Amino acid sequence: MMSPKYFTTALVATVALSFLGADEIKGRGSMFPAPLYKVWGEAYYAVTKSSVRYIPTDSLDGIRSISRGMADFSAVDTPLDPSVLEKKRLLVFPSVLDAVVLAYNIKGVKDGALKLSRSAILGIFNGSIAFWDDPKITKVNQGLTLPHAPITVVVDAQRSTTTLNFTSFLNRLDSTIKASKKPRWKAKRVIAGRANAGVSLTVKQTENTLGYVDYLFKKRFGLSTAQIENREGNFINPTPLAFQEAFKNASPKGIDGGTKRIDDPMGETAYPIISASYVLLSKEQVESNKKVVDFMNWAYTHGDNSATNLGYVPLPQATKEAIRNYWKSIPQSK
Repeated sequence: MMSPKYFTTALVATVALSFLGADEIKGRGSMFPAPLYKVWGEAYYAVTKSSVRYIPTDSLDGIRSISRGMADFSAVDTPLDPSVLEKKRLLVFPSVLDAVVLAYNIKGVKDGALKLSRSAILGIFNGSIAFWDDPKITKVNQGLTLPHAPITVVVDAQRSTTTLNFTSFLNRLDSTIKASKKPRWKAKRVIAGRANAGVSLTVKQTENTLGYVDYLFKKRFGLSTAQIENREGNFINPTPLAFQEAFKNASPKGIDGGTKRIDDPMGETAYPIISASYVLLSKEQVESNKKVVDFMNWAYTHGDNSATNLGYVPLPQATKEAIRNYWKSIPQSK
């Protein structure tokens, strides 16, 4: 979800979060939650004297590490098939939410003023809509002055989970579009930036652009983002409340999102392009499971403000309670 370059500092900092003589919780995997686990870990140590050392690598490494007993927990950005969980004897639950937003740079159009219908989004990315004043865009944007200027689509130059999540949404609009980490784009004008940071910077600096990025980067770069039409036909601004509503609708048990992709969930106020970061535990690691559950329970209780300050979206309270019930079934020491 985030760029490796961005995490260079985070990697050093998280590795340094190991305290000599302390009870240590070791985690590794997805880069996306690393800054949050660092902040949560520091606060948790201050209270409990138990340290959390999280090493950001990637989701595949996270799966390998927890499967081989090389970590107490791992983090992944995409759901795992139930057959994989069963074969590797893994357990899964979400830790924090994210969403893909459409960021734009149009002179005179303020943040949140632009509305993009599902047909307009599809048209821009399949190449059938080339200009900002196309009727499919202006129809729902009466009152906005949109230029007769080519739309330049900004995409991720690398393989990324952000791209996979966005193209999964496009696939819901048109089944001929394949969900992919690195698709062949059909938009009329396409330029690439390196990971979320590169896409964000390109949109920020270039007029008449439209790019997809993780919600974190809207806040970090101060990007203007569009209202997107959801399945109910409502235009929804990307807000934490809209993400939480979508997740509750898509994953009412709190854990089932870890085994299926959250694509275009129902709900009048639900934002349509959301995702989550998931924690993996091993059924075999009874002792460490209790430590991880205690840490995550503390984070669910005390970590929402720090998550929000970093641009992450906390889980809905109802989801947290569902996960706490799920934890009761996890093999862990008393």
